[in-house]
Amino acid sequence: QVQLQESGGGLVQAGNSLTLSCAASGRTFGTYTVAWFRQAPGKEREFVAAIRAIGGTTVYADSVKGRFTISRDNTKNTQYLQMNSLEPEDTAVYYCAAGKPILSAIRTESIYNDWGQGTQVSVAA
Repeated sequence: QVQLQESGGGLVQAGNSLTLSCAASGRTFGTYTVAWFRQAPGKEREFVAAIRAIGGTTVYADSVKGRFTISRDNTKNTQYLQMNSLEPEDTAVYYCAAGKPILSAIRTESIYNDWGQGTQVSVAA
């Protein structure tokens, strides 16, 4: 089990960039797949991106592919989400998550056991 804490959210203008961080506690962080999900007002939480523990394979939602980059630094127990070319549609609460899904289930919210409390990202038009 890991405990997660997001930071870096805020209000930005469309077209600008923002980087989210997620700090994890626990000595086994490097063995977990870590992911970002988001939930916009009135909508269900959705998958954004994930990076596997082994090999660093990354997976992205189609809506953010080419604009967002997920990365991790296991020496710092931290994962990141670099968000470029932000759009008003990216406005949401962003959550980091940790789990051990197989690759085919990497987008599945229920597979992730450990979650942060979320950080608000607001993109103004």
